[in-house]
Amino acid sequence: MNTLLKAEEVAQFALSIILFAQLDYAWWVFPAFLLLPDLSMLGYLLNSKVGARLYNLFHHKLLAIIILALGVWANHSELSFAGIILFGHSAMDRIFGYGLKYEDDFKHTHLGWMGKKA
Repeated sequence: MNTLLKAEEVAQFALSIILFAQLDYAWWVFPAFLLLPDLSMLGYLLNSKVGARLYNLFHHKLLAIIILALGVWANHSELSFAGIILFGHSAMDRIFGYGLKYEDDFKHTHLGWMGKKA
């Protein structure tokens, strides 16, 4: 099952690259902005509850799809770009086992426990 789920995430990441290629940006913009959603982890400096909520907000694919759809609907390339980055980043994270976070611990994700606690 893990292999199937990772294959699905790889396909979604590839889709984000294909969608990005439809925009009028230089190729280097995609990798330059791809890790930007991880700034949401700064919420963990306050506590794990704030950290998990902020992290989950910026790593939830539904938010990414809504932002992308709004960008397409409004013909707003920056909004579309933001949605694509959020979607691609979330898929990339899940490829490496980083899931949405529970509020008790950064390593407790919807994919299970990360690291030695697994």
